[in-house]
Amino acid sequence: MIRPSRAVAAAALTLVLAACSSGASPSPVAPASNGPGASAGTGARCERAPDPSGLPASWDTTAQTPTLVPFIVTNRIVCGGARMVFLFLDAEQRVVSDPDRSASVAFYDLARDPEQPVVTADAEFVWAIPDERAMYVVNAELPEAGTWGAEFTTGAPGAETETVRLQFDVVDSTPTIQVGDAAPASDTPTAADVGGDLTLLSTDDEPVPAFYDTSVADALAAREPFVLVFATPKFCASQQCGPTLDAIKPIAEAHPDVTFINVEPYVLEPTDGQLQPVLDANGQLQAAPATAEWGLLSEPWIFVVDGDGIVRGSFEGVVGEQELEGTLAAIDGS
Repeated sequence: MIRPSRAVAAAALTLVLAACSSGASPSPVAPASNGPGASAGTGARCERAPDPSGLPASWDTTAQTPTLVPFIVTNRIVCGGARMVFLFLDAEQRVVSDPDRSASVAFYDLARDPEQPVVTADAEFVWAIPDERAMYVVNAELPEAGTWGAEFTTGAPGAETETVRLQFDVVDSTPTIQVGDAAPASDTPTAADVGGDLTLLSTDDEPVPAFYDTSVADALAAREPFVLVFATPKFCASQQCGPTLDAIKPIAEAHPDVTFINVEPYVLEPTDGQLQPVLDANGQLQAAPATAEWGLLSEPWIFVVDGDGIVRGSFEGVVGEQELEGTLAAIDGS
């Protein structure tokens, strides 16, 4: 699997997944492998193609000399309706994703036909942190697991259009709850559990009370469509949780018929008047029960669930306004 150089990858991770200064050692969210509340996983969703061999010279990505390098941010790309988040880095390893820079991606199943793309899709530009850090989101139907090729085409005013290729792996399964799955009936904490004191539930400096009125289990029992946001502004393992939660607030206001639920993804406890993480023996953050039940591999993460309890949207890290609004339009009032 060919990726950008280690130096480029390290720079991208520093820029995109820089740890918040929380006083705790940040760690990726890892669902429990067994025991009560652990995610059972969703099983294989497709067949896996054989490893490609005899690829044409056009897929020798080491021969490329691009001025921009695409970097895939998504942790695990799953076959079927796949979602990829990516950004562009320049020669100085700076993020150069920009609202004036267009991007599209052609996807090749390299084991089947390295010459003809299976699908080509335009990417949506998304501010991860407004006016500071940006990414692109592209959705595509990738019918089988295996080694795939992505051909990124990008252009900007005053610059020549550029095409860059890389290879990446598509997996056949993930522990994370996927679109089409039944939502786990997680007994997430609510304001009623803490006497209405939201400082015991949320690390958000300006929490929206309605986000803590209803548990996931109660929303499912009432057959209410809902948006579930796993985000912890204070103890996020990336700097994206706070901006993600802030971006959700006006969307929630615009959709009064949909219940919005915020859940802190880590185990926290009140200490000296504020929430602090309960660390494991290695000094790492521990996944909360709902985090394990939903099988999260990272955070923040947003799920959209319809009135029948079926997941209709699953968004890792960042979510584009168009894709979120499109999903909400399909379930609003269901």
